[in-house]
Amino acid sequence: MQPISSAPARIELPPWTDIVKGGKLKELPPYDPDWYYIRAASMARKIYLRGGLGVGAFRRIYGGAKRNGSRPRHFCKSSGSIARHILQQLQNVNIIDLDTKGGRKITSNGQRDLDQVVGRIAVAP
Repeated sequence: MQPISSAPARIELPPWTDIVKGGKLKELPPYDPDWYYIRAASMARKIYLRGGLGVGAFRRIYGGAKRNGSRPRHFCKSSGSIARHILQQLQNVNIIDLDTKGGRKITSNGQRDLDQVVGRIAVAP
């Protein structure tokens, strides 16, 4: 009898990814259909490098200048819902975990997985 292997946990794509804007500073949704996965990888990397980042920090990181027509530009934060959903998905696949000091930190399994991905990228020509 063969052991039952559990399917690897994956990040689930929410149904609103094709219509959501990145924040009130944006006029249109992203053009790239894989933008959600790219953002999740970017957020995992930032937590790997720095740790202790939460939803508010990612709102500042992915924010930008809001164009006000003929009036001056001003900095605006990005969407907190997107950041929160991605952080929850990364927690579900055991890449990050809650930090005792606040924010999120990388888990040992997440660190191993990201190191393996970097190793494969470094070896590829």
